Amino acid sequence: MTTEHVAEAAAGRESYAGLLRFYELAKRQEWQVRDLPWSELPPIPAGKGSPKRQAQRKDMWRSVLTQQLQADMLACDMSSQLLNIAPDPEARLYYSTMVQDESRHTEAWLKLIAEAGGTAERDPYLDELAHMTLEADTVEEKVFQMQVFYERLIISRFRLIARASRGTVLEDLCDRLTTDDGIHHGAGMAYERVLLQGASEKTKRKLVDAANRLLPIFVKHALWRPKERSVIAEAMRRRDVERLHEDLAIGVRLAESLGLDVSDVELPNP
Repeated sequence: MTTEHVAEAAAGRESYAGLLRFYELAKRQEWQVRDLPWSELPPIPAGKGSPKRQAQRKDMWRSVLTQQLQADMLACDMSSQLLNIAPDPEARLYYSTMVQDESRHTEAWLKLIAEAGGTAERDPYLDELAHMTLEADTVEEKVFQMQVFYERLIISRFRLIARASRGTVLEDLCDRLTTDDGIHHGAGMAYERVLLQGASEKTKRKLVDAANRLLPIFVKHALWRPKERSVIAEAMRRRDVERLHEDLAIGVRLAESLGLDVSDVELPNP
């Protein structure tokens, strides 16, 4: 679909113009897995020190990659579901690009993990969060949980991973995903505003209730560390808790910006 066709589709439906702008942006930002510097850079940072220490560091990075692969495989399910159930043509048009993005991300993680030595332990709380979103009753809940909340918070994680993996394929991939997920989040905010314009107080209340069910699991996910990262988990816990408080505060502000009454949101104490 050309820009002219997009503009024509938006005629008379001005509230969807923001969502269509994100569709156009997503199309301009498309990239392919073959574009990554596979033959030019190492896949992950090389370990230093004794062979045992190098192996431990490699295992740590494998666990990071596995968690991101798991997240994007689940995102494939969630974006496909939104593509199928979104009631608005502008939203379905956007979600067609999001399905492609999440599939591309998954392909890249699979290839990177193969080069890094294989998968590690799976995050059980991430599975639980995804199932909560997939089983949510309304489109409003699904968009809020996946795009408004999850996609916004993962951006800072990608930036941290990129800073810790300079000069690698992993850094390049995280930079690309930071851009992609920024678009996903922006599109989700634009669509959620449209959805909530005509939403009943009952629907809005369900969003807050869903947040109260989700947040305790999100805390467990944010603080969970596999055995490959157990050596550094305790040392990093204080900073992890600080970052978690920041994430929860961002979630509350996002909900407020959408006009939701968050006075009943119960923030868990990590």
